[in-house]
Amino acid sequence: MKHWPEYVIEGAALGAFMVSAGSFAILLLRVANPIEARALMGVAMGLTAISIIKSPFGQRSGAHMNPAVTLTFYRLGKIASRDAIAYVAAQFIGGALGLFALSLIARDALRSVHFVATTPGEGGALIAFAAECLISFVLMSVVLRVSNSPTLARHTPLFAGALVALFILFEAPYSGMSMNPARTFASALAAGDWNAIWIYLTAPLLGMLTAAAIYRGRVYCAKLNHYGNARCIFRCAFAELTPDSERRSPSTSRTAPTAVL
Repeated sequence: MKHWPEYVIEGAALGAFMVSAGSFAILLLRVANPIEARALMGVAMGLTAISIIKSPFGQRSGAHMNPAVTLTFYRLGKIASRDAIAYVAAQFIGGALGLFALSLIARDALRSVHFVATTPGEGGALIAFAAECLISFVLMSVVLRVSNSPTLARHTPLFAGALVALFILFEAPYSGMSMNPARTFASALAAGDWNAIWIYLTAPLLGMLTAAAIYRGRVYCAKLNHYGNARCIFRCAFAELTPDSERRSPSTSRTAPTAVL
């Protein structure tokens, strides 16, 4: 359990994301125009994602906040088995606790937005499944290409946050825009609404694993933000991606050995 701080951070990060999602949904409840409401929600959640990823805590854990992201990097050989299992467990627990904490102070308001549950739109379950696969595929494709580019790697949080904002605006009517099994589980648990939960447990992982299978470049690390002074617990080769003048983190020279099977 020497990596327990990273596990706690992963859980807390998704918990914070859920608090933000619930809070902004409540604040935007009175916005009558649905497109306008989604646009504002997209900006809010995109900025939330960027802030968490770029924070010192996000630098420490890598800021996956998503079991599908963690398991995809595991499939790519960048995460040890025990770390992957602990990350996924922490994400499910953290997301649920975050929404539970918000419900303690705003349960009626949170109920009015159905605990920000993600459920299929009018197109039905199959359309929602296809939409979740597609946006998950796009997100992981972009993350892999950007985070493994020497010129773009430091901007990975911005790309990820921008995609979250765009997906909420344009895709949310089809599936509710999840891409995240733990995020949907947290809302489903709070709302007691397990409608089509299979979509959100399977489609994000399928989409991201497909993106990883198609990607032909090298994966240097599983972190979404490797700039800072935090240690890295993954099988990391980030020091090979950027020259010394571009790196601010001494951790890049002492990474991977701690994460072994």
